[in-house]
Amino acid sequence: MAEAELSYEEMRRKRLEENKKRMEELNLKNLSQALKSNTPKSSPGKPRTPRKPVELSAVRRSSRVADMPKPNYKDVPIEPLERLGRSHNRGHSRRDLFNRVYASDEERAYATERAEHLESTLGSEYPSFVKPMLQSHVTGGFWLGLPNQFCKKNLPHRDTMMTLVDEEGEEFAAKYLAEKTGLSGGWRGFSIDHNLVDGDALVFQLVAPTEFKVYIIRVYDSEDREGGGEDEEEQKDTEGGGEDGEEKEDKEGEGEDDKEEPDVQNRRSKRIRARK
Repeated sequence: MAEAELSYEEMRRKRLEENKKRMEELNLKNLSQALKSNTPKSSPGKPRTPRKPVELSAVRRSSRVADMPKPNYKDVPIEPLERLGRSHNRGHSRRDLFNRVYASDEERAYATERAEHLESTLGSEYPSFVKPMLQSHVTGGFWLGLPNQFCKKNLPHRDTMMTLVDEEGEEFAAKYLAEKTGLSGGWRGFSIDHNLVDGDALVFQLVAPTEFKVYIIRVYDSEDREGGGEDEEEQKDTEGGGEDGEEKEDKEGEGEDDKEEPDVQNRRSKRIRARK
């Protein structure tokens, strides 16, 4: 065992001596010392110079600005804006939705017939169409849809402002929506200012690319209709002649007293009011 330990120690000593000789041959010790000496030393930080306090002085301004009063930047409460009316100073009062007037089918058809007759007298120089009024046009929604084919053929293909000119020459602005083919903003004012009701028939004549001439046929202006009916009956009686005509006149004379009261009622326009 002792010999084995001595041989290990001798081998270890010899290995150390060999390694030392190799390091001396490679000059590693001197190289490591040279690297230590060549490393640059970090320079100390530069001292920070304190800033000089800024002297507050008046800003140079021109004489015109200097003479003006100083602006006040305090918050000033903004007064609510009043709703501006149009130039003719008409107020758009709210309509009583509980007292809506509904036109009968007979009255509606007669007003439309009169409007179509008026349209035929306008000629074909400018395109036109007839639009009967409904409750949604004159009371609730205030949206007026126009004929689709008429809009695609004659009106602009983008949203624009249209001018509505009534029979008195007064102008009203209304917003035309090309995608929905109808009048929206501004139509409410036109409807209220002209007291349009359910059953009225309007004739729209396009006198310019963005201008309508509007003719209003009132559904409850039915005096012409009643007068025309009486004239037709008298004309038929005179054309009958002879004994038959006299007999008819006698029968009509006998029934005048009985029919007098219903005739007065028929002359009045039929108005159906919505119940609350």
